[in-house]
Amino acid sequence: MKLKGKVALITGGAQGIGKAIALLFAREGAKVVLADINLEKAQETCQEVESLGGEALAVGGNVAGAKEAETMVQQAADQFGRLDILVNNAGITRDQVLLRMKEEDWDLVMAVNLKGAFLCTKAALRLFLKQKSGKVVNIASVTGEMGNAGQANYAASKAGLIGFTKSIAREYASRNIQVNAVAPGFIDTAMSQAIPQKDREFLIKQIPMERLGTPEDVAEAVLFLASPAADYITGQVLSVNGGMYM
Repeated sequence: MKLKGKVALITGGAQGIGKAIALLFAREGAKVVLADINLEKAQETCQEVESLGGEALAVGGNVAGAKEAETMVQQAADQFGRLDILVNNAGITRDQVLLRMKEEDWDLVMAVNLKGAFLCTKAALRLFLKQKSGKVVNIASVTGEMGNAGQANYAASKAGLIGFTKSIAREYASRNIQVNAVAPGFIDTAMSQAIPQKDREFLIKQIPMERLGTPEDVAEAVLFLASPAADYITGQVLSVNGGMYM
């Protein structure tokens, strides 16, 4: 088991990519903490983890709130005695062309996608420094690498997350803390399923592998970066996009 004895906190862990990461981590021996604004859904995912024989804890909260982010991390440590891995997966979209984009939709996407990662990472680093080890995996996006019409707020937040990843990696590399990112392409989740069928077909034509990715495709990449196999890797962005951006 690649994560035996490890404790992982996954934000946005109730469904989609976060859920896939939680289930895979549990199969690989990790104790998982699922932080999500939808506590009921997180509890359902915890039950699935436990049905696999794993240990899990669901915690509710909004990553964009400093106290809530700190509480999520503290609850993980209180429940399992330590924290080894943080996956900053929580994210939202509020798509619109720029001239029609509301200021509040810009602010909300930035708060959850970028500020949330800042707050959760800051809280987790305090534990990692005491333990003299830790791993952070940020879930970025192909949109943050190449841009996308109608997603200026989302693309900016994910591009910012990539810059954040590289900066924090440099700050804490000497302290045995690795910080990396996974940049998914278009993944078959509830978020992408909301895209009209015509637009989905157009997107698929832009992907050399001619299909959307699965949450499990992303989870496997996150597992690699969270495992001892990636102990000498930091500040990197691992793209999981079917060749959409190279």
